[in-house]
Amino acid sequence: MSKMQREFLLEGLGCANCAAKMERRIEKIQGVTHVSISFATKKLTIEWNTYELEEMKQKIKEIVQKIEPHVQVIDGSKKKKIVKNKRDHEENGKGSCCEESHGHDHGHEGCCGKTHEHDHGHEECCGGSHGHNHDHGDLNKSEIITLASGAILFFIAIVGKFSFYTELSLYVVSYLLIGKEVLWQAIKNIFKGEFLDENFLMTIAGISAFAIKEFPEAVAVMLFFRVGEFFEGVAVNRSRKSIEVLLDIRPDFANLKTEKGVVKVSPEDVMIGQEIVVKPGEKIPLDGKVVTGKSMLDTSVLTGESVPRKVQVGDDIFSGAINQNGVLTIEVTKGFGESTVSKILELVEKASSKKAQTEKFITKFARYYTPSVVFVALMLAIIPPIFIEGAMLTEWIYRAAIFLVVSCPCALVISIPLGFFGGIGAASKNGILIKGGNYLEALNKVEAVVFDKTGTITKGIFEVTKINTAKDFKEEDLIYYAAYAEYYSNHPIAVSIRKSYDGEIKEEMMKDYEEISGHGVRVMVDGKVVLAGNKKLMEKYHIDYKEIDTLGTIIYIAVDDKYAGAIIISDEIKEDSLEGIKQLKKLGIKKLVMLTGDHKKVAEGIAKEIGIDEVHAELLPHEKVEKLEVLQKSIKGNMAFIGDGINDAPVLARADIGVAMGGLGSDAAIEAADVVLMTDEISKMAMAIEVANRTRKIVWQNIIFSLGIKGIVMVLGAAGMANLWEAVFADVGVALIAILNSMRVMNNKG
Repeated sequence: MSKMQREFLLEGLGCANCAAKMERRIEKIQGVTHVSISFATKKLTIEWNTYELEEMKQKIKEIVQKIEPHVQVIDGSKKKKIVKNKRDHEENGKGSCCEESHGHDHGHEGCCGKTHEHDHGHEECCGGSHGHNHDHGDLNKSEIITLASGAILFFIAIVGKFSFYTELSLYVVSYLLIGKEVLWQAIKNIFKGEFLDENFLMTIAGISAFAIKEFPEAVAVMLFFRVGEFFEGVAVNRSRKSIEVLLDIRPDFANLKTEKGVVKVSPEDVMIGQEIVVKPGEKIPLDGKVVTGKSMLDTSVLTGESVPRKVQVGDDIFSGAINQNGVLTIEVTKGFGESTVSKILELVEKASSKKAQTEKFITKFARYYTPSVVFVALMLAIIPPIFIEGAMLTEWIYRAAIFLVVSCPCALVISIPLGFFGGIGAASKNGILIKGGNYLEALNKVEAVVFDKTGTITKGIFEVTKINTAKDFKEEDLIYYAAYAEYYSNHPIAVSIRKSYDGEIKEEMMKDYEEISGHGVRVMVDGKVVLAGNKKLMEKYHIDYKEIDTLGTIIYIAVDDKYAGAIIISDEIKEDSLEGIKQLKKLGIKKLVMLTGDHKKVAEGIAKEIGIDEVHAELLPHEKVEKLEVLQKSIKGNMAFIGDGINDAPVLARADIGVAMGGLGSDAAIEAADVVLMTDEISKMAMAIEVANRTRKIVWQNIIFSLGIKGIVMVLGAAGMANLWEAVFADVGVALIAILNSMRVMNNKG
């Protein structure tokens, strides 16, 4: 049975530790081959090969709602709809832009994939009330009033002078008002067998503080925890929104030309061949070709380049770019699902499912860390009073409570995924698509970068610069036979030869066409056998040819086993290549290598000009792979290969990191590689490594800071030198700081 894949939105997911539990349990369902939950995007990606879809969805919902009952599992494949315009929306008199009646269904999906609950009203989608979904930091009005009431009673208990029982009553009531959500969740989790989450740990710590008559501290710690949890949630939501802003390239509508005029529709409803109108300031909704008009396009959201691009009639145009001044009429060439913007969004969103090793380690570490700390806390409460003379049980219970509060791993399990996804978002903003946290992490270990030549280092725009003819042949004869020989090829060299031929190519004059891999072409033209290719082709057919020693790509021609001459074709080095190589060397890349099928002298000349250390030329496609494997053995770290993503698929797949150049509009480039540079600039590779380095630095800052502070507070708590206030800071405060630190990865300056 073939594997099936599905994506779900976990609306209301606010607990990173709970997400890890869900992932582990869903993974145990029979037939499931892969599960990944991205806390940053709240998306569940699953692959399976056994159950029917509905049965699988039911099992997923049961697991999710057992761990987090308020979380809604929404099928991500459902088509989202848009509002045509606000007037239509208001005239319909419906409370959702999906143009459907919501009734009282808790699981109904709005157009943004959000769940609208019946008891909180139905305001306009993307900006209205979506009900209380219990995300961390999502406090509704009644909860704020309850929390404030508890805080006031707590303040009265502290400043007033009351009898013991009155004071105790004030503290208990204020504790219940402030911590009722935490207490209730802990009780529910106990009955479900869900121990050792932050609700349970805080509950035990609070009860322990009451047991040893530390009433003010018990209430204060719960208040500090709830307020800290609120700010933690705000920070998480802000970081999520910051990432969403980086990826805000999805077009909202398309102006479709119809017989009745221009109509605003969803981009998904436009078909190939139809025409759309794009006005100044609007996003290009679909890939296409300009039919009328001319304008400047801002393509920075796709390429990271701020320089506008001029387009006119006949030019290809890509979705996601912003039209700056002129009105354009565009003939659609790709459906929305296949458009550039859709592919970019799909890749970036799916990137979170490919987790980095550090992320996987932290998730696994958290799984064992919390139970271990709870066990130590239990031993801390029991053993010293038994074996240490004069040790008081109440004192050691208090110290154990500190351990319990500190043990929650939220700081790590929230901030690390946000850090990696933020890095992927920052790279995307600069025109670099990194297909997963694993590849982002792998970029840190790159020691060698291997380049293809044509289209990577050079522009791939060829021109015939010289024609050398043999005896009995004229220049026009050579171009004539070469143009026919290269008729079926789309290679830039073949295109340049055909451009230099002024005549019309008649297919009926050709027969027995044969492409000889790595050598060239053999074809019958007007009854004559024509060979066109490199010197290996001449040697293969034992042609007595004259080798040309010059810079450029050389195409040798033979007619009826007789050498006819050679055509020299030159390519131009990209303006960015020299600077890109300099930047890679500055980053400490130890080895820069060129692999090419081109002439050795040409390759060596280009390599010398831009500063590449090592050149391997005149390679067949399979020889490139073999040479790459040899090079991989010579280094300890990772090797990246940069190619055009079309002719280099085998090498891209074999490299530790395959990097495709010029992905804008190229489906092959986007599919073939692990990293896609949307422009034709080598310097983007250096930028990708810089983003990876910055992400790693921030991730490890969070790991060291979180574990360091927790460790210090644990030691101080065990020694009686820390209190519950400091323990709560080591939990919620550290998590908040780590989350805010993770957001820095989206800043290009680091």
